[in-house]
Amino acid sequence: MATPLSSQNPQPLAERLRGFFGRLGQRLQTKGFGDQPFLRQVHRIERQLAKVLAAALIVVLVVATLELLHTLISLLTGGANNWHGDHLTRFLDKILGLLIALEVLQNLTAYLREHVVQIELVLITALTALARKVIVMPEGMLKTPGELAGLGVAVLALASAYWLVRQSHVSRLPTRREPASGFPEQDRLPQPGDAAQG
Repeated sequence: MATPLSSQNPQPLAERLRGFFGRLGQRLQTKGFGDQPFLRQVHRIERQLAKVLAAALIVVLVVATLELLHTLISLLTGGANNWHGDHLTRFLDKILGLLIALEVLQNLTAYLREHVVQIELVLITALTALARKVIVMPEGMLKTPGELAGLGVAVLALASAYWLVRQSHVSRLPTRREPASGFPEQDRLPQPGDAAQG
């Protein structure tokens, strides 16, 4: 006569699964798949990707700078005498684009140095990109009051966020980088007999 499964093994399914996955986790940790080895691999891959991105960005910056210099030389030798019109706007656009790329490179190198993403640099990069949009104002962009107000609100939001981050860094007490040294005059703890003397 066949007995139901529940009578064969009185242990609940949740406990059996918990035991199975616990044993599996222990086996994986002993074979190098624990949290720390995995996190070391992730960290190593992140650093290599950041280096590849930084190298690619350096190539882009060099090529863009050469192109900017070529444009400037051709404008100067071509006799462009109207620097207050479209030539100046395009030139400023290219310079601000290079500055944004430099700030992104700074973000990558700061990450490689300190292993953290520095929010101040990210906010400065975003502010520069938004300032580029406001200063240059591309020709295809409609300049309706609503869009200009939106850009203004975005600038104020980023500037406020940057100010808040800066204030949090200024008001934070510096961390101790060396062990505390002894005080020249040690405070003397009251002894049980001192109360009777005073």
